[in-house]
Amino acid sequence: MMKQLTSIEEMNQFIQQPGKHLLFKHSTTCPISAKANEEVLAFVEEANASAAIVHVIEDRPVSNQVAEDFGIKHESPQIFLVEDGKVRWNTSHWKITKGAIKEAFAE
Repeated sequence: MMKQLTSIEEMNQFIQQPGKHLLFKHSTTCPISAKANEEVLAFVEEANASAAIVHVIEDRPVSNQVAEDFGIKHESPQIFLVEDGKVRWNTSHWKITKGAIKEAFAE
């Protein structure tokens, strides 16, 4: 299950948790993002991974804060593997696949 982050406070709490977590930036109006969302959900379900989602249109301040905090240009869809508060891996668009996430998580 993915937790939806709707405030900067929730986002900060999520990122600061120990261990590995996925943070997915999703556009609810984009077909590429819809496909990426399916891939992320499939991985999270199979791996029982900790994951959160930010809806980039509805929660733009949170989405902008992610880009600012990580120093990584905003894209949508976009996924980050966060470990102990630091980004270990990220990718966007068609590169967001269950296999790619699984590989990044295993490293």
